[in-house]
Amino acid sequence: MSLANLPQHSSSSSCKSSLDEEFDDDTEVDTDRSRKRCKEEDLGSIEQTQGSGSQVLVEENSKSSRKKDICAHPGSFEHMCIVCGQPVDDKFGVVFGYIHKGLRLQNYEVDRLRKIDLKRAMRHKKLYLVLDLDHTLLNSTKLDRMTAEEEYLKSQTADSLQDVSKGSLFKVDIVDRMIKLRPFVRTFLKETSEMFEMYIYTMGTRVYALEMAKLLDPRKEYFSDRVISCEDAIKRHQKGLDIVLGQENAVLILDDKEDAWTKHNSNLILIEKYHFFRSSSDKGGFKCKSLSELKSDESETEGALAAALDVLKQIHTTFFHELEDNQRDVRKGCKRVFSYVFPSKFQADAGSLEQASSDSIHSAVKLQTICCGKAT
Repeated sequence: MSLANLPQHSSSSSCKSSLDEEFDDDTEVDTDRSRKRCKEEDLGSIEQTQGSGSQVLVEENSKSSRKKDICAHPGSFEHMCIVCGQPVDDKFGVVFGYIHKGLRLQNYEVDRLRKIDLKRAMRHKKLYLVLDLDHTLLNSTKLDRMTAEEEYLKSQTADSLQDVSKGSLFKVDIVDRMIKLRPFVRTFLKETSEMFEMYIYTMGTRVYALEMAKLLDPRKEYFSDRVISCEDAIKRHQKGLDIVLGQENAVLILDDKEDAWTKHNSNLILIEKYHFFRSSSDKGGFKCKSLSELKSDESETEGALAAALDVLKQIHTTFFHELEDNQRDVRKGCKRVFSYVFPSKFQADAGSLEQASSDSIHSAVKLQTICCGKAT
C-alpha cells in the first residue's frame, strides 16, 4: 500500500504530511479509497444477506483481510514505522535525513515515490538537476587563509545579509568563510529552475550547505529543502543518486569533480573549476595568482555557467521535443556526456573536436561553441 493512503501513528504525522505534499498522486489515492469502500460494502452485504449464521464466514474474511493488510513498514521515523507507528529496526532502507531527521525509506518505497514524482515532473516538462557547490556555483576560503593580496575583499563584502539577492561577495561568520558567488549564477539558477527540479549536493557539512543555500536561494524558490550534505551521503566522501528522489534517466549532475560520481558518470556534466580565491593547496609553490589577487573575474556572458546553461537547454529540448517516449534518457538518447567545459586558455584543434563528436551517441552539444572561463 502507498505511504499516502495508509493510516499512520500520530507521532510521525509531520513526516508523512511532508512526503504527501511532495509526492501526492490523486489517481492513486482515489483508486485505493475506492477499493476500501468496495471491501467495506462487500462485508456489509454478507452480514445483511446471511445473518448471524454466517458470522464465522465474516470472521474468516476479516482475518484474511488483516493478514493481507499487515503493514510492510515502507519507512521509519525515529525508530517507528511512518504508517502504523510500530517499532521497527532502523537498519533497513535508505536514510533521507535532509527531508526529515531520522527518516528512512525502504528501497521499494523510494522507487514508488520516484515514479510518482517523475510523472509529475514530466507533466510540467521538467528534468532533475543536481548541483555541486564549491568551484561549481561558488568559491569559498577560510578567513584566516586569505593572502595579503586578498585582504582588500574584507572591506567589500555586503554590509548586511538581510538582502543577499543583490550581492556576490559575503563574509559568513557562522562558517568562518569568505564566499564569492560565481558570475552569472543568479541568472543560471533562475533559468534552470524553469526546466529542472534542482538539488544541492555538497561534500561540505550540513551547516555550510544550508548557509550557501541561503545565499544562492534566499527565498527558497529553487531548492526548497533539497539540500544534501556529506552527513547525508551513504558512502563517505562519495556522492550518489541513491538519496535523490528522481529517476536516473531524467537526472543530470553539474560538478567540477569527475571522480566524485564514479557510479554516475553518464549523468555528469563536468564544469571548469571556479578559482576566485587562492586555495590552501596553491600556497606550496603554485605561482599563478587567483582571480581575486588579480582583481579580475570570470565573464558573465562567456563564463562556465553561461556555457553550461546552453548545454542544459539543448538537452532539455532534445529530451522533450526530439525523442520518442521510449528513447527519453539523458544518459543515452539525448546526451553523450558533456564531458568537459574547456579551460579558458584551451585551444581545441579540429581533430580533438572531431574525436569528441565521434564518441557521441546522439550529441545535444556542439562542442565547437563552448569556450568558457574568459576573464573580464
